[in-house]
Amino acid sequence: MEETRVGFALTGSFCTWEKTLAAMEATARVYPRLFPILSETAAATDTRFGRAADWRAQIGEICGRGIIDTIPAAEPIGPKGLLDVLVIAPCTGNTLAKLAAGIADTAVTMAAKAHLRNGRPVVVAVSTNDGLAGAARNIGELLCRKHYYFVPFRQDDPEGKPTSLVADFTLLPAAIAAALEGRQLQPVLLGPAS
Repeated sequence: MEETRVGFALTGSFCTWEKTLAAMEATARVYPRLFPILSETAAATDTRFGRAADWRAQIGEICGRGIIDTIPAAEPIGPKGLLDVLVIAPCTGNTLAKLAAGIADTAVTMAAKAHLRNGRPVVVAVSTNDGLAGAARNIGELLCRKHYYFVPFRQDDPEGKPTSLVADFTLLPAAIAAALEGRQLQPVLLGPAS
């Protein structure tokens, strides 16, 4: 596993970044060759959850290498065969829609497009408030596509946000291992968090 090259792409859903970075650290313990990728928005946006510069510093420290955060920097991932697996965590509803439609207009979606040309797995850790609404069709589209695998997910607040879905980020290393074997980690749909 030490030789496995894992692209770790982050998009918005800043409220999950603390969990995402914990999952990134857990992933780095199993797969130390992590290549960080940030969407342009994720790379540059200060939010109530933290400053972009601070997040970038933490990500760089965990991965031990520079961050890919532009389309031109992400494009060589495919032609050069740079990754064995690509993780998109968190994957927002916006990014789900772009992946389902084949749109490559961010560093993350370009990384996915470039990586998929090699027939290698993409692991999606969904985090979206409209997962059981507008984004549901895009989740369904990716679930039936070859080379896409999901980190198991659940409703994160069925009463307060009845259409919201979020991956269980603690399952990310196991989802990567399953995807590298060409299988979906089961169950995909998790019950309520305990």
